[in-house]
This record gives sequence, C-alpha cells and structure tokens, in this order.
Amino acid sequence: MKGMASMMKQAQKLQSKMLKMQDELSEKTVEGSSGGGMVKVVASGKQQVISIELEKEVVDPDDIEMLQDMVVAAVNDALNKSQEMVSSEMTKLTGGLNIPGLM
Repeated sequence: MKGMASMMKQAQKLQSKMLKMQDELSEKTVEGSSGGGMVKVVASGKQQVISIELEKEVVDPDDIEMLQDMVVAAVNDALNKSQEMVSSEMTKLTGGLNIPGLM
C-alpha cells in the first residue's frame, strides 16, 4: 500500500506541473509565415490564432486564391510550430515517457 500512496503522490505532482505548463504555454506564441514572410500568423501554445499580418503587396483583388492559399499555409505553419512547442514542453515534463492521453 505504501507504494500505491507514493505513486498517487507522484501522479498529483505531475498533474500540478501539467496545469502550470498549460498556463505558461497559453502565454507563449510562435510565428508562422508564407510567401517569404508576406503573410505572418501568430499562434499561442493553445493552438489558437492570435493575429494575421498581410503585406500590402500580397493583396491583389485579381488573385484572391493566391492570398487564400498563403493565409492557409501560414496558419498551418504557425499551428504546426505551436504543436511542436507543446510536444517539446510535454517531453521535458514527462522525462521522455510516452504517457497515453497526454499528447
């Protein structure tokens, strides 16, 4: 029984650290871009888009499809970087252990 109590205590510590990490990640941001930086997207560690910045030169009323493609690419780039940041922080927290349901 002593081993079970110790394991429960460790699980509670891990849960506490995870909650703290989630709060910290919500404050961190990453930037994705496309078109050589003509479209920039900032996303949080919660995989939420914070802002989108477009250079004037990329806005062409005769080629809306290109702008749409560039925005999608920049958003995907930012969200991928955000996911990588979360994964990296989770690996630090768990010491590299792959715990099902945490990632």
